[in-house]
Amino acid sequence: MTWIAGAAPIREAMTNTSLPELRAQLDAWVNAPRFSGAVWSVKIASLDTGRTLYENHADRLMSPASNSKLYTGALALDTLGGDYRFKTPLRATAPVDAQGTVAGDLIVSGRDDPSWKSPRFAAIFEPFVAALTQAGVKRVTGDLVADNTFLHGLPTGGSWAVEDVTDSEGAPVSALTLADNAADIQVAPGTNAGEPCRITLEPEGTVLNLVNLTQTVPAGGAAHLELSPATGTNDFYLLGQLPVAGGVETLDTGVSQPARWFGTALKAALASHGIVIQGGVRVVSWPENPPWTEANLTTLGEVQSPPLREIVHSFMKPSQNLETDLVFDHVGELTREPTTPGWVTSEDLAVRALDHFLRQHGIPHDVHFDEGSGMSRNNLTSARATVALLTVMATNRWAADYYAALPIAGVDGTLRNRMKNSPASGKVHAKTGTLRWVNSLSGYVTSAAGEKLVFSLMLNRYASAPDRRRTDELDEIAGLLAAFQGHSDE
Repeated sequence: MTWIAGAAPIREAMTNTSLPELRAQLDAWVNAPRFSGAVWSVKIASLDTGRTLYENHADRLMSPASNSKLYTGALALDTLGGDYRFKTPLRATAPVDAQGTVAGDLIVSGRDDPSWKSPRFAAIFEPFVAALTQAGVKRVTGDLVADNTFLHGLPTGGSWAVEDVTDSEGAPVSALTLADNAADIQVAPGTNAGEPCRITLEPEGTVLNLVNLTQTVPAGGAAHLELSPATGTNDFYLLGQLPVAGGVETLDTGVSQPARWFGTALKAALASHGIVIQGGVRVVSWPENPPWTEANLTTLGEVQSPPLREIVHSFMKPSQNLETDLVFDHVGELTREPTTPGWVTSEDLAVRALDHFLRQHGIPHDVHFDEGSGMSRNNLTSARATVALLTVMATNRWAADYYAALPIAGVDGTLRNRMKNSPASGKVHAKTGTLRWVNSLSGYVTSAAGEKLVFSLMLNRYASAPDRRRTDELDEIAGLLAAFQGHSDE
């Protein structure tokens, strides 16, 4: 049998007609000399029989990277259900009078909704316009207040690395978000050598403090751009060079003040629909206390998210970090009691909720997370725990939603360009995980014999050869499982 795993070199593999043959191939693979400095955690089991087909250090604690999202998706669906919707209240400090005037402030109280994004930027605000129009609002004499106090915690996930916040992968976490709190920086060369490069921000209304330290160099020069945060400020230094008459380069980064960006963009969108905010935009964020009492506010309406099943699909397929951490923190915040100290963060509560979920379902105590997306290098779990999680979710009430959210090999999400033209293509439904020295692949596959298998493959501390991708080491194993013609009960 011959196939090409993504862009990997062609590899010859024996047909797996028996379980002993499969085990021998897997042993030879994970114990190959090239992995002498690396560590594996592997477990493969049958959903049909419950038997283990293969394991190698299955209980070893590993960095899972974005395999962490498997846990967040499971926790959210099991706790809240696939039909759950995030609800963002729209309130005011005064009622709407007969002329449509609110003689006070308009308050948008963020509830961690990660769904406010659209290829058409203006479309994001249509539900807000509709809700306020339904309430009869035409004019607000006070401010638009972006209430960001629901989420308790820092704008970064627990134990993120400093370099994580320089691009959109580490966009800040906020109860009010907009377009995944990410912006594109379009950089074009100047007209003449020696001039600074020209900068354009997208989407419209993006608020970033950029210090432009770039330079245009003569035609033929190398193009190189970097974005570096200024310690202790909201500034970013844009460094590097582009050649005269060269093309436009794009960098992406997180927006440093997402709640303010949201409020500013919403105010402009409302004005374009004839709803005028006469005051400015104010932001109230944890640990501040809102300068109002709930009983004295007038409810104008609310904006609802799509069902949670769609949100889980949205963060699992492309492995979107911010959306995952918002869902994780939201689950935690919903467990807050009146007696919970204010300094206990939403993330702390989410970790506790995850621990409770794992204990409740008998999943091994191999899971030690700081946050929900997998950006943290401190997150630890094992192949054993991950296979147990996937096994539980295969019979969960929301199993169909969970399964549908996983990337499909050679088809979509983070697996769209992997395992094409291999036995795994279209058959492996699994979550990827990638950090600098981490690769994980965990999910489900149906073997050539029709048996439903669950697997978790975790490889840490492996530096691949220049002509080979680290992901190939996992993809080849997935291909072996898809081609397996034996059965777990041999």
